[in-house]
Amino acid sequence: MAKIKPSKGAPYARILGVGGYRPTRVVPNEVILETIDSSDEWIRSRSGIETRHWASPEETVAAMSIEASGKAIADAGIDAAQIGAVVVSTVSHFSQTPAVATEIADKLGTEKAAAFDVSAGCAGFGYGLTLAKGMIVEGSAEYVLVIGVERLSDLTDLEDRATAFLFGDGAGAVVVGPSQEPAIGPTVWGSEGDKSETIKQTYAWDRFGGDLAELPRDSKGDLKLPAITQEGQAVFRWAVFEMAKVAQQALDAAGISADDLDVFIPHQANVRIIDSMVKTLKLPEHVTVARDIRTTGNTSAASIPLAMERLLATGEAKSGDTALVIGFGAGLVYAATVVTLP
Repeated sequence: MAKIKPSKGAPYARILGVGGYRPTRVVPNEVILETIDSSDEWIRSRSGIETRHWASPEETVAAMSIEASGKAIADAGIDAAQIGAVVVSTVSHFSQTPAVATEIADKLGTEKAAAFDVSAGCAGFGYGLTLAKGMIVEGSAEYVLVIGVERLSDLTDLEDRATAFLFGDGAGAVVVGPSQEPAIGPTVWGSEGDKSETIKQTYAWDRFGGDLAELPRDSKGDLKLPAITQEGQAVFRWAVFEMAKVAQQALDAAGISADDLDVFIPHQANVRIIDSMVKTLKLPEHVTVARDIRTTGNTSAASIPLAMERLLATGEAKSGDTALVIGFGAGLVYAATVVTLP
């Protein structure tokens, strides 16, 4: 029996650079109130959201990803040609195939990098980060570009009072590369498919092949495209109680305590969820907590890298800080890990 030569990669992996892109259009709550019966005070108190960004037709999933990735590559101090793999997490690239990652890899100027998309909702960035770490340690790539990107405005029902105010667009990217010391901890991840009905798409795209008269219409009688819907209270309870446990497991797996943390970057789903997790985890006052949702909204897979980029850009976090990141959402899926910030 022939012996297969073992792979030789780096001993560890780390995030080397981060970049973000937010669409130019800023949408205040007043715009959302044109189509739902609510108030600015209610939206702020329930979610913490004041504004969000919505993409123009030119700000495609690929275009936003390329902008964010260029910044991340420059921040990492490498050339695009050194990228060995491109992992894009998104639920809002509407072409089934090819993967948008292949277009991004080509336009960035990589040298035929491996490229694929991941559909893991709001946990997608954590999934991509875990895959990147594995590639680097295994030796199949020296540098991996991980992108979280969404155009959730395309999947928003503006007449749905429960979700119309939640979602925003944007892209966040990180470059993951080799390290001589641990800088990305073990990932605690999983799924609870028995709860998949709590966050879902209103109907499948293949329904367009049937009787259009059976599809939902808006108040003007126009056809409603598929949108994201959720059972708010069920999601809130799950995120607050179950995800705090997962976050604690990630701390335990990394061999640190809450006192050792500098930064907490949870998925930007809802300020009340974030604040409840902070309380449940008993995070010390010195820990900087990302609340980027206030001006960015819920951008699903893009929310963690966008929040990370903003904290570093504003000086609220600094290079070398220890951060706990956790994403959770549709599926229901989740992923948490401890990282050293670039």
